[in-house]
Amino acid sequence: MPDGTAPPSVSSGIAPVPSRLGGSERAVLAVIVETPGRVISRFELARRAGLRDLSERRIDAVMVTLRRALGPDAIRTVRRRGWMLELDTVTAATDLLAAS
Repeated sequence: MPDGTAPPSVSSGIAPVPSRLGGSERAVLAVIVETPGRVISRFELARRAGLRDLSERRIDAVMVTLRRALGPDAIRTVRRRGWMLELDTVTAATDLLAAS
């Protein structure tokens, strides 16, 4: 809009937090809950979660969903190595897994 405000149909970019996770999200969350504070590679994550057939983009989308549910700083991306669940997020991640 000319006055710099967004049109009413444009969302704020903040997605709602899912109350339940899908199967892929649950599988990935279960793996990272088992390895808090440890970097886990994309390959190891996919293998341990039983998701070897998923594309890299789909695994990235799973991580986005988990970050939306747990908070943006809950899962750290370690460039060229993988992801790591922050230690102060383990309880919230375990609770989310149990609720899903």
